[in-house]
Amino acid sequence: MYRKKYEDLLKWKRSDSRKPLILLGARQVGKTWLMKEFGKHEYKSVAYINCDNNELARHLFEKDYDVSRILLAFQTISGVSIRPAETLIIIDEIQEAPHGLSALKYFCEEAREYHVMAAGSLLGITLERRESFPVGKVDMEHIYPMDFEEFLIALGEERLCSLVRSGDNELIAAFASKLTDRLYQYYFVGGMPEVVASYVRNSDLNEVRRLQGLILENYRMDISKHTSKTESIRIGQVLDSLPSQLAKENGKFIYGVARPGGRAADFELAIRWLIDAGLVYKVSRVNKLAVPLKFYEDIQAFKLYLLDVGLLCRMTQVPATVIIMQEKMVELSGMLTEEYVAQQLASNGFTPYYWSNPKTKAEIDFAIAGPSRVIPIEVKATVNVKAKSLMGFLSDNPDAEAWRLSLLPPGRQNRIVKIPLYAIPMQFDKWHDMP
Repeated sequence: MYRKKYEDLLKWKRSDSRKPLILLGARQVGKTWLMKEFGKHEYKSVAYINCDNNELARHLFEKDYDVSRILLAFQTISGVSIRPAETLIIIDEIQEAPHGLSALKYFCEEAREYHVMAAGSLLGITLERRESFPVGKVDMEHIYPMDFEEFLIALGEERLCSLVRSGDNELIAAFASKLTDRLYQYYFVGGMPEVVASYVRNSDLNEVRRLQGLILENYRMDISKHTSKTESIRIGQVLDSLPSQLAKENGKFIYGVARPGGRAADFELAIRWLIDAGLVYKVSRVNKLAVPLKFYEDIQAFKLYLLDVGLLCRMTQVPATVIIMQEKMVELSGMLTEEYVAQQLASNGFTPYYWSNPKTKAEIDFAIAGPSRVIPIEVKATVNVKAKSLMGFLSDNPDAEAWRLSLLPPGRQNRIVKIPLYAIPMQFDKWHDMP
């Protein structure tokens, strides 16, 4: 199964300034698989240590940080002879080992010739609390669910990806129907690797739903296990409210939707927990579309998107025919399309914002920033692309251009770049290179 992050891991391996690498991401986004797959193909051997199911590993770092002693224990646990630069050391579920994160500092300072990767469930929660975090002594990579391009490749559609990357607008338009069909399949299946693998094997949509349900249930169990009863209830209320929040006209998070009478003070910690756990993406409002966007952030207004469009689709309990056969999707398609775009942006390294005018209904769905300019992004679920807000922005900013994401063919309309929804992840190289 192809993952784009593999290329980033290669850069890490080849770097002269390489440090122990921590992979961050929600449970079941494929961190363990990616580490093992990378070790299998890029090293002569892999020493895999799981701190969750091995008592020795769990208490290994409590005595001291003697690297020689730790390496000897790693060899004993894994049964693998560890050699510098030839063996990849994988420390999984590192958050279960007291002082495990601190130990990475000593591999950086005293034994950088050893290649070490670490990951764990809810590791983002641990790092946010700064529990024994080795500041400046580790590299970090964020792992997300598979994006739409990775989904296409998993389905054996590499040629479709190459076609979209070619930039041949006429040829892309000729295959628009097939690409759109695949896009709606992705809305239903999503990008959780286990779910995608199951769908590739047998195309069983009932099994897709079952696996998605198990993943959501595991998240709820994590919430109950790692938080107090009061916190657990509030986190669950935020999570359960997401479909209703995103189905609203502007999608802005309203505390009263999570719980009648709810206030910011009730849910701030719950939202922070979900963000740190990697289960939601936060897209903040800006009151001005200018560089730097962060400077104009309104911390009181934001939208929350679930980490995966397929899981959001599962939470809505909508039958497969409505999504894949595109039946009666008027209200639902807008919600899923925005969720899809937010997921593609986040998983490919962008920090999106949105803009709205508090005095009118004017709104720009997303905005991303390059070094010297902001690109407003309008999102439309189908081919109906009337939007006064975007035209108003362009009228007020005669030197600006905007991107319109819809099911229209690729091209340009004056200062609007038209990008098909199914082409988004195949265009990111160009987006990252924008001035």
